[in-house]
Amino acid sequence: MKRVLFVCTGNTCRSPMAEAVMKHKRPDLEVQSAGIFAGHGQEANPKAVEALQVQGISCDHASQPVTEELMEWADVVLTMTAHHKLTLEMDYDSFKEKVYTLKEYVRGSSEDSSLDIDDPIGLTNETYVKTLNDITKCVDRFPKDK
Repeated sequence: MKRVLFVCTGNTCRSPMAEAVMKHKRPDLEVQSAGIFAGHGQEANPKAVEALQVQGISCDHASQPVTEELMEWADVVLTMTAHHKLTLEMDYDSFKEKVYTLKEYVRGSSEDSSLDIDDPIGLTNETYVKTLNDITKCVDRFPKDK
């Protein structure tokens, strides 16, 4: 079974949404999320949970920081931004061959040049929905054979 680790900054918005969507759509995969600057045990942002619930997706989440053990556990590590990717490549050099941005991992050649999923923290509910839609489009393109 493929193991997927989603990474963002605080592990309360984007990566928990990506984790929840992937678990919902791909029960054949093992999925976790973490944050580069995350603490332990914080719930997902209420606006992220609400955006997921509207789509019929549940989110039972407790934040966790990225660790060497999580990097080892994952078959692929998918970050929300190019900066997250660079940070992981510098901090976990021995795992850099399995680190990609989410968009980079699933995109086609006709995609726009941005590799980032925008951070909705502190913004409107509509922004969370837009971020969730961006994540969902990427998850929908996640290779079936991976």
